Amino acid sequence: RVGFFRPVIDPPNGGPDPHLRLILHRFCPGLQYRDAYGFTALEVKELDAQGRFGEVMTSLMEQMKGLRERFDFLVLEGLNSRGFLAAFDMDINVEIAKNLGCPFVSVMNGLGLTAQEVREGIPIAHSAVVGGGCNHLALFVNRLPPEVHEELRREGPERGPGDLPLFFLPDVEELDHPTLADIVAHTGARLVLGRREDLGRVVRQCKIAAMTVENFLHYVEEGDLIIAAGDRSDIILASISSLFSPHYPNMAGLLLTGGFVPGPNVMRLLEDRPLPVPVLSMETDTYSASRAVDSVPAAMDPGDERKIALALGVFDENVDLSAITRRAALSRSEVTTPAMFQFRLFERARRQIRHIVLPESEDERILRAAELLLRRGLVEITLLGDPNTVRANAAALGLDLEGARVVDHTRSPWREEFAETLYRLRRHKGMTRDLAGETLLNRSYFATMMVHMGHAHGMVSGAAHTTADTIRPALQIIKTRPGYSIVSSVFFMCLATKVLVYGDCAINPDPTAQELAEIALASAETAATFGIEPRVAMLSYSSGDSGKGADVEKVRRATALVKERRPDLPVEGPIQYDAAVDPEVARKKMPGSPVAGRATVFIFPDLNTGNNTYKAVQRSTGALAIGPILQGLKRPVNDLSRGCTVADVVNTVAITAIQAQEVEGGGPDGEGG
Repeated sequence: RVGFFRPVIDPPNGGPDPHLRLILHRFCPGLQYRDAYGFTALEVKELDAQGRFGEVMTSLMEQMKGLRERFDFLVLEGLNSRGFLAAFDMDINVEIAKNLGCPFVSVMNGLGLTAQEVREGIPIAHSAVVGGGCNHLALFVNRLPPEVHEELRREGPERGPGDLPLFFLPDVEELDHPTLADIVAHTGARLVLGRREDLGRVVRQCKIAAMTVENFLHYVEEGDLIIAAGDRSDIILASISSLFSPHYPNMAGLLLTGGFVPGPNVMRLLEDRPLPVPVLSMETDTYSASRAVDSVPAAMDPGDERKIALALGVFDENVDLSAITRRAALSRSEVTTPAMFQFRLFERARRQIRHIVLPESEDERILRAAELLLRRGLVEITLLGDPNTVRANAAALGLDLEGARVVDHTRSPWREEFAETLYRLRRHKGMTRDLAGETLLNRSYFATMMVHMGHAHGMVSGAAHTTADTIRPALQIIKTRPGYSIVSSVFFMCLATKVLVYGDCAINPDPTAQELAEIALASAETAATFGIEPRVAMLSYSSGDSGKGADVEKVRRATALVKERRPDLPVEGPIQYDAAVDPEVARKKMPGSPVAGRATVFIFPDLNTGNNTYKAVQRSTGALAIGPILQGLKRPVNDLSRGCTVADVVNTVAITAIQAQEVEGGGPDGEGG
């Protein structure tokens, strides 16, 4: 249980602190805003001027006492310095850290500094922290100009006084610009045309359209917000038309002023097709609207997943967290929250970048997930489809997919080799060479062949196709691993304080005892792969020897087979769910069992039981269910639900990448057309 606290905040214009809101929303949703800060900067400065700073510390310690009772670990964020080592801010941060016993991580603003100025500032910052009686854990210098960032990283090693870990982060232009959502939130503009989900587009600059169309179009640049009077139908139509022309850059959106909106005839033209950018409206005149837009800060709001992904990607690329944790005496907890589990997934995926193919490039969720995955630096990606169409769709959504490889499966130079291989693999089933070529027009088959032939490490599909469409090619081409006769699945059930593994909840309707044993063994391996100590519960409607019947006997035989193949694996069965998960019930029903009351892997006797149970737990507890994750194949292929979210796609791709890390040999090569 991780808590977040800001002893002192300095919110803009007396409103809520935007960074505090962001952190609470993303990492600490159960913590109330008012409980997460102590004082405003103005209050502290007034009390300090009156010689009453001691009252500040007394109050903060009381608040911290309450938070320590609620959380296992606390992260405190100090008052942000208004410039390079602003004296008051640094002093109060050091004083608070010293009195609360917190190790100190300092952040310097490197915007506009030279490499030499940064180097000179580091020992000053270190002296201020150590001289104030604090343990200096690490120092970050962010917002560095690209050339300075490169020079500092090239100089290395990144260590300061006292072996202090130093981290240099570049300035990122996109993070310095507001989104259309920011403009709506701060100016009161309203959306009159377009989709609300497109308000995440970044506005690089504003352009007031006061010229004729012929002259105005010459000045439009990428990411512009065009501001025009709402009765300028010529400008509106020309701006929208430019989006469908390859000769003009993509603007971010249109802002109509004066409270006017296009007349009915123009509206009919605009509503004929979905608009690729939002159209906003404000009641004020053009001059006032442009001033209001210019004053909008480039905040990072809780719902701005694209900016958050970019910021986290920059951080992950430039910061070695192990260097910090080695200096901090941190106790470890067995508690695993959904956010923790997801963070660990991403960390594992990033350790050894794998290449994942996504065949469903026509699906908006896949494109949005691909951008987030690339921004986080989790995987390399291939999208299947016509490159021009994929790039156009991405541009229409305001996405940056330059880092993705796009392969046209209908024209790829791999097709002939793939067709010959598929023919050899399936000729005993009546496959001909011509039929093999036709089969590869199916994206799922082509993507599966990419994995089989080593052009990708894994595949994720199913957003627009059935489970059978995803699994059938994998069974025919990739086939099952030695020792396994079936493909099965698990869900990671991320509860409030732990992650459990449920299998099989998606694939096998009524497994035999042999198949049930295979599911248990595969699920235990999957759990161990993802850092969950496997303690396997073979579920039934009775525990131990208390019940009889064909279904119970099947579970009993499956348990015996698991013990025979893996005598080292803690497994119990048959066992009821309550005895598997509740220590009190376990003591009564199955005393002395190494699994009862502590199970982490739950094997359901059939699909009916498993599917209903995982959905009941998910919907009743609010648990995050990640899956289904397929297991038993030689190389990883995973299936998405057709109702999946973008977050589901991101999680499944990360898991597929980790599974691929466990597979020895193979790897993507070649470029594909």
